[in-house]
Amino acid sequence: MRIALAGAGAFGEKHLDGLKNIDGVEITSIISRRADQAAAVAEKYGAKHSSTELEDALARDDVDAVILCTPTQMHAAQAIACMKAGKHVQVEIPLSDSWADAQDVLRVQEETGKVCMVGHTRRFNPSHQYVHNKIVGGEFNIQQMDVQTYFFRRKNMNAKGEARSWTDHLLWHHAAHTVDLFAYQAGKIVKANAVEGPIHPQLGIAMDMSIQLKSESGAICTLSLSFNNDGPLGTFFRYIGDTATYIARYDDLFTGKEEPIDVSKVDVSMNGIELQDREFISSIREGREPNSSVRQVLDCYRVLGELEQQLAAG
Repeated sequence: MRIALAGAGAFGEKHLDGLKNIDGVEITSIISRRADQAAAVAEKYGAKHSSTELEDALARDDVDAVILCTPTQMHAAQAIACMKAGKHVQVEIPLSDSWADAQDVLRVQEETGKVCMVGHTRRFNPSHQYVHNKIVGGEFNIQQMDVQTYFFRRKNMNAKGEARSWTDHLLWHHAAHTVDLFAYQAGKIVKANAVEGPIHPQLGIAMDMSIQLKSESGAICTLSLSFNNDGPLGTFFRYIGDTATYIARYDDLFTGKEEPIDVSKVDVSMNGIELQDREFISSIREGREPNSSVRQVLDCYRVLGELEQQLAAG
């Protein structure tokens, strides 16, 4: 399986590190905004080609599939371009920053028949897989999810502390993780509300946001998001259920009393990004729809679109 990766920043390298652990995968092309960065990453991971233009990778015969880790605003158009060029594609979260664009990606996926998977990593973290298996097995039902997504990002920086060429977004990027996970674990979302704090004068986005969700099962979710939090960073999930309470911190899981739960046997790796990439490669090889396909996650973007309209209306 010959892979091109577009967007060789902090998150792109996480995918490249995960792909190194998957048999039969070769990185053949690296695309990045800066030619020097693309060339350096290509050398580090053994790719024979680098460029600043995605079209260069799509024209190559030695590219079977593309992983997009590019700015949010480019995701939908680039995913469509990949499929129309005959390439399978995994696009990092979010699929798009509008409901209309998300629907366009699904339409092209159905027209081309190519694998189109979206990087909803929470479906693959061993911690959330453990809870999902309990739900599917009838051992646990969610009553409430309490989620905190906190960063200290008052300047436009990436996860490495480097300047970004684009602006991140609490709703379309960070809330998408929880909106999709809540629906995945508790059923279709039937009610959603949001409020946001002041708009940052330079970045032009809200730095704080609060979202409430209710699923068809009756479960509720409260999500707090902030770029202003000067404290522990990341996303922390509390599952409150009918038989247990779980706390998930990325790949790690604890009871409600902070007792560690061994999730090392849940899957072949403890790295959610690697597991996500394994699903992408396997679905192509096996000719099947992947978990977190564009079809499966599409409803998340319907909800985000509705929340955006609420926020715009004040």
